[in-house]
Amino acid sequence: MANSNQAKKRARQGDARRDHASSQRSALRTEIRKFRANLSSSTERSEFSVVQGHIARAGKKNLIPKQRANRIIKRLAAALKRTVTA
Repeated sequence: MANSNQAKKRARQGDARRDHASSQRSALRTEIRKFRANLSSSTERSEFSVVQGHIARAGKKNLIPKQRANRIIKRLAAALKRTVTA
C-alpha cells in the first residue's frame, strides 16, 4: 500500500490509465469483431480504412503491440480481399 502522497497519487493515476486503456482495447476488439461480421455483406474499402486507422493508432500508442496491430491489419486485408474476389 502506498504511504506517501506521491505514491498514492501515482497509484490513482495508474488505476485511471489502466481503466482507460482497458476500455479502449475492448472498443477496438468490438470494432474488429463487427468488421469481420459484416465482411460478407458488401464491405467497402472505406470501412476497412477506418478500422485499419484505429488499429494502427492503437499500435502506435502502445495500446496493443505494434507487431500485433500489423498482423491484425494484414489478416483483415486478406479476408477483405477474399470476400471481394469471391
